[in-house]
Amino acid sequence: MLRGVIAAASAFTLWGVFPLYLRLLQQAPSLEILSHRVLWAVVLLMSLLAMRRQWDWLALVRAQPRIIFTFATSALMVATNWVVYIWSVNHDHIVDASLGYFITPLFNVLFGIGLGERLRLTQWVAVGLAACGVLWLTVSEGSVPWIGLVIAVTFSLYGLLRKTAALGALEGLSVETMLLLPAAGLFLLLPDAGSSHAFGSNIPISLLLMAAGPVTAIPLLMFAYGARRIPLSLVGLLQYIGPSIQLLLGVWLYHEPFAGAKLIGFAMIWLGLAVYSGEALLRGWRVRINTAD
Repeated sequence: MLRGVIAAASAFTLWGVFPLYLRLLQQAPSLEILSHRVLWAVVLLMSLLAMRRQWDWLALVRAQPRIIFTFATSALMVATNWVVYIWSVNHDHIVDASLGYFITPLFNVLFGIGLGERLRLTQWVAVGLAACGVLWLTVSEGSVPWIGLVIAVTFSLYGLLRKTAALGALEGLSVETMLLLPAAGLFLLLPDAGSSHAFGSNIPISLLLMAAGPVTAIPLLMFAYGARRIPLSLVGLLQYIGPSIQLLLGVWLYHEPFAGAKLIGFAMIWLGLAVYSGEALLRGWRVRINTAD
């Protein structure tokens, strides 16, 4: 269990400091960075599968073509999530991006209704408080916080699809990136677009873009390793590490505005998360007590 905690916490920490990496690539367009994430993730993942001789899952894909449709949908969700996040970081909206990952657990609760789950009263209270926070941000700032909402919805749907998918973390991510590879490769071949910053005279930028593969894949694999070994309630608490670090980076390092109306909106959302997390911890504690008895 300790290894699981360390792996999951490390994954969320890496996602939290991800803006530091992206800011080094601020001169590159968001779609170019996304395309390199896909390209070099494919190279890394295929190498891992080859070293482990882990190809048995291909027979399952051939036998059940529907799996490809499921992963095409999850690939679309993760690609949308990535490009919006990259754009937000490199256009001084790190705080808005952190909002998305803060409210993701509550969207997971809502999407659970589609799986036949029934919400408890405290969960409704938590969702209601978060909804009030989003509504407050919309009214006070005069615009819908679309960055946070898109990130939350796409990441929640991605998690839902992967939860019911037939393949494991490594195989599933390999399929997703392979499905995205044709579009990424086409973009990189466009003149004055994809290859404008990579493999040119700027060697540091080229190396940073190539590093997008392991930067993308390693935290995902660490998370998958950890999530299998620790309780879901603990995963739920650890996942706040990422957006908390992002928020601190946005406010203290990059001096994004975070006061007044925005702070009030976030406070409502944090209160909802506190209700949600507290109720989950209490239920988990009661389950362990009943099991021990």
